[in-house]
Amino acid sequence: MSETMNPLQSPLRAGRRLALRATMGLALVSGLAPLASAAQGRAELLPDFTELVERVGPSVVNIRTLERGNRNAAGPGGGVDPNMEEFFKRFGIPLPGGRGAPGTPRGGDEEPQQRGIGSGFILSADGYVMTNAHVVDGADELLVTLTDKREFKAKVIGLDKRTDVAVVKIEATGLPAVKLGDINRLKVGEWVMAIGSPFGLENSVTAGIVSAKGRDTGDYLPFIQTDVAINPGNSGGPLINMRGEVVGVNSQIYSRSGGFMGISFAIPIDEASRVADQLRTSGRVIRGRIGVTIAPVTKEVAESIGLGKPAGALVRGAESGGPADKAGIEAGDIITKVDGKLIDKSGDLPRLVGATKPGNKTVLQVFRRGGYRDISVTVAEFEADAPTKVTQSEPSAPAGSKSALGLTVSELGDAAKRELKLKGGVKVDAVDGAAARAGLREGDILLAMDNTEISDVKQFMAISAKAEKAKAVSLMVRRGEWVNYLVIRPGR
Repeated sequence: MSETMNPLQSPLRAGRRLALRATMGLALVSGLAPLASAAQGRAELLPDFTELVERVGPSVVNIRTLERGNRNAAGPGGGVDPNMEEFFKRFGIPLPGGRGAPGTPRGGDEEPQQRGIGSGFILSADGYVMTNAHVVDGADELLVTLTDKREFKAKVIGLDKRTDVAVVKIEATGLPAVKLGDINRLKVGEWVMAIGSPFGLENSVTAGIVSAKGRDTGDYLPFIQTDVAINPGNSGGPLINMRGEVVGVNSQIYSRSGGFMGISFAIPIDEASRVADQLRTSGRVIRGRIGVTIAPVTKEVAESIGLGKPAGALVRGAESGGPADKAGIEAGDIITKVDGKLIDKSGDLPRLVGATKPGNKTVLQVFRRGGYRDISVTVAEFEADAPTKVTQSEPSAPAGSKSALGLTVSELGDAAKRELKLKGGVKVDAVDGAAARAGLREGDILLAMDNTEISDVKQFMAISAKAEKAKAVSLMVRRGEWVNYLVIRPGR
């Protein structure tokens, strides 16, 4: 029987069809009800950022940097979207056509040209604004735009390139200042939000979660890692928690393409605030230093010298006449504590010492030759980095004193010891076998083996002869001006 609807069918048949459809519809709705309820429950668990945007948004500003130069300096067709200039500047990439490239001379008194775009946020009602140092560094003029479209010329109060923090001032009052959060309460997995001007799109809001805390990227500060979308122009804007508090300053992204790839970094607000307070007070940041060059401690080295776990900062060299050198810190020492605070990784040392007021004494716990000792050091003031001259020792012909470790060594003469300021040690003349695999080179100087100082070739050969063939051997090695530990595994 055909199911084709006859337009002239009886009212009864049509009624039956309508009833059947109604019954099926009710069943379908009934079946979807639990799914709708579950979806609604899940939606209620997702954060709502609307209130935060309304509360914090007015405190976020757009910063445009201007420079005086020739409008046509890039040449025909060589112009760059000004919204991309901040990105090029941040990563040290010369602009196409040479405009803004390192060493490129600026013009005279031509009309200011837009140089880049960044973000910032209001610290106080009287016009202090925090942003990134790389946003304002080198600009001839700064223009700060508020959410109500008011625009002000700004003055740089101070900037600190090491932490990438800057403070600028606009002449205004009654401004909506942000509320600063407690970084210790911030948890990995917590929802956070960013507001800024990516590519010049003012007051853009993005959100995500905290991916990691204390992320060491080789900079002076441990960063907050998030998956919040950050792009050129977001730099200097706030990272905000669900309580509407600023917990970080958006500063960097990890990218292979130049665009956002799911990893962004923010300066913790407690560190940024300490820097900002100093910039507002004196226009610069005063840091402590002790004059050492450091390196991480690997698990292999820690086990071989009896340190246990890989922690602390390995002193590769101490500046001659510097605070550490005067106090008796030696190359090869491992600094494990500063005033009782543990050094979990090498990057913790400059941060803790940098926070110490110059002129104050600090107590360093040092691991040396298998034991711990406390050394008091008077902290000096940090100055601009100066290039370090590295002197390589001259290799000599093999002397014939070859150890079982695959090392041929010779005596280090008195003149060489005086020049290198060493009490002992032997010079490596040739390397093969396990020693070569460990990374030793001709010209290296061996200072200690298994926590025993090496005075001369005879002693080194005696220690080498006693070493167990299947056991790893640790060597403290000087190469040029730097000291490091290398581990030889004879069985490999």
